[in-house]
Amino acid sequence: MVRRNDRRRAALVDAAIEVLAREGARGLTFRAVDAEASVPAGTASNYFANRDDLFTQAGARVYERLQPDEELIARQRTAGRDRKTYVGLMRDLVGRVASFRTGYLALLELRLEATRRPELRKVLTERVRADVDANVAYHEASGLPGDATAVKLLMLTLNWLIVEQLTLPDVFTEVEREQLVTAAVERIVAAE
Repeated sequence: MVRRNDRRRAALVDAAIEVLAREGARGLTFRAVDAEASVPAGTASNYFANRDDLFTQAGARVYERLQPDEELIARQRTAGRDRKTYVGLMRDLVGRVASFRTGYLALLELRLEATRRPELRKVLTERVRADVDANVAYHEASGLPGDATAVKLLMLTLNWLIVEQLTLPDVFTEVEREQLVTAAVERIVAAE
């Protein structure tokens, strides 16, 4: 029987994210999750039906934790509506995502694992599609320059910049990364 203590489940899924980031998909076991969460052996197996369930819930949890907080959203709503503001928003985005290093690395592991696990692929596809749609809708409501295609191109471009920053941080300096974000916005988002 699968247990329903939501706080414990969240702690176990957060532990799974840490294990995925550190040890990869092969290292994600119930025993490793129990050890990471500092809970008695066998706890994770009481909360997840199987490893597929653990993978799937870890994928969903990464996206929950990557969502901007209400304060950031409120600040964005009162910001300007030009490319300079857009650059600032994109720098904030890259910084926020990169600051959850283990989550993003776990997400990369999950994406690779999804090529072999249809249920995980389904969950991640739905989650990523919802994220794209939400970003496009937010952008369209914000009054910022650019269209849906610009939003999608920036997502793709900045995702790879984040991968570079997290996996090979010495390829670009911090200054170069900021310049690349600026250039991406300036080249992708049409001037008004």
